[in-house]
Amino acid sequence: MAALTRLAKPSFASHSPISYLSRYLYSGVASEPSSHAASSYNPHLGPKPSRLVNDSKNRSVQWVFLGSPGVGKGTYASRLSNLLGVPHIATGDLVREELAASGPLSHQLSEIVNQGKLVSDEIIINLLSKRLEAGEAKGELGFILDGFPRTIRQAGVTDIDMVLNLKLREDVLLEKCLGRRTCSQCGGNFNVASINVKGSNGSPAISMAPLLPPQHCMSKLVTRADDTEEVIKHRIDIYNEKSRPVEQFYRSRGKLLEFDLPGGIPESWPKLLEVLDLDDYKEQQSAAA
Repeated sequence: MAALTRLAKPSFASHSPISYLSRYLYSGVASEPSSHAASSYNPHLGPKPSRLVNDSKNRSVQWVFLGSPGVGKGTYASRLSNLLGVPHIATGDLVREELAASGPLSHQLSEIVNQGKLVSDEIIINLLSKRLEAGEAKGELGFILDGFPRTIRQAGVTDIDMVLNLKLREDVLLEKCLGRRTCSQCGGNFNVASINVKGSNGSPAISMAPLLPPQHCMSKLVTRADDTEEVIKHRIDIYNEKSRPVEQFYRSRGKLLEFDLPGGIPESWPKLLEVLDLDDYKEQQSAAA
């Protein structure tokens, strides 16, 4: 029998994150999710916090990706989104879309982002609420959130099934972030860093090959304004201070799954699928294609 399981749980609509977000926005009070929903889940790679379903017409995945800035949340969330057919919603993308729109928040957000600060709970929740409302209107069932929640206050406003915490040693993380590049023409994301870090103090060695662009993009690569060593270190410090408590919030509720990245995508992706009990699912999807 395939590793995918289906949990008996109220429908997506009955626990819509929009209701939590709306209540938060209008009352200023975040509702704390109940802790009994994942009583059978062992966060240390025991029974998985399953909310996967193998019926593509009735799929509702409500997951969160946690991890330091630059760890790869977007990369792996996007891959799982494509595999499972649920939307990948990155709050960083929502912020950048708002910046590009030159709306009333644009100037304020520009200052916050360029200084490496965290965007306020109110702004993030407002942007996410609008995105979820638009998705629900289109018939989307579920989501994979990337970059939300980052604070305990944010953590109390969504009904989540599983939280995947991606981890990477800090020296590797810094080198990886400094290598990020974007093509100014096509918008593609690449990484020019070739990482080979020796193991030390019980930490294993890590190698990550660069993710180079096609030749026609090479001359058009740009670095994000906030990808300087000073700003990256500052973002990591802020994350450690304000977001790590979110990990404990979900850990205490039995919803946190820790995953140490063993290397780049070729090394990490198969292991991640195995941890999530999705290795069989990918094989089934490939066979049906």
